[in-house]
Amino acid sequence: MTMLSVDQKHFSQAVPAHAASTILAIAELSVSYGSVEAVRHLNMDVKAGETVVLLGANGAGKSSTLNAIVGLAPRTGGTIIFGGQDISRKSTEAIVRRGISLVPEGRRLFANMTVRENLRLGAAALGAAEFERERVHLEEMFPIIRSRAHEQAGLLSGGEQQQVAIARALLARPQLLLLDEPSLGLAPIMVNRIFDIIEELKQRQATILLVEQNADRALRVADRAYVLANGRLELSGSAADIRTSTLEDAYLGERRA
Repeated sequence: MTMLSVDQKHFSQAVPAHAASTILAIAELSVSYGSVEAVRHLNMDVKAGETVVLLGANGAGKSSTLNAIVGLAPRTGGTIIFGGQDISRKSTEAIVRRGISLVPEGRRLFANMTVRENLRLGAAALGAAEFERERVHLEEMFPIIRSRAHEQAGLLSGGEQQQVAIARALLARPQLLLLDEPSLGLAPIMVNRIFDIIEELKQRQATILLVEQNADRALRVADRAYVLANGRLELSGSAADIRTSTLEDAYLGERRA
């Protein structure tokens, strides 16, 4: 599979939506923290070139699912197939090398390092010249990484940090981008900016699995959706159908518009 590059011409090589193949297949996934079962027998998939959103109330198991995909959560059952290969027991480092990048909740930048230094960490596999080429392409989508390149990441606003975190993940040239609550805690203007970025990535045929507390906005940008409740899959379907259906407040609550 072609790695996702920030270069426009590489995006265009993705599989068209009508002919997309399954890039991620999760079967009977369970995640437990001691005696607490966070995810229970979850089945879901993501096809190449589509945006899929995972919804649910706090504690529904959404972030645990993303963390399990990249080996950061204790999987207690089930399988995770990525690009036709079982990654269920692979290390996080091996999974990232295979082409999955996670932008975690809270961004987790190195606050005392500059924006440029944080980006360089995301491009550890790239040589210096290649990093520079990719960074220039990224600046078109994220002007902040040029204007604030030499400032400490910890001095940026939450929305600016989120943009740097997404840019850093893209520098790894992922086949699959995982976004965990990218708009959480941001000012409305920055929420709009983050969703504009997701929309642009979608238009470039990036493959995205999104966890997002702003259900209405997420359903507007996604192709398909899964809804979790208490660690179990309760509903799945096209994002448009789910957005127009009547869902119990226990699933989406006040986050719907």
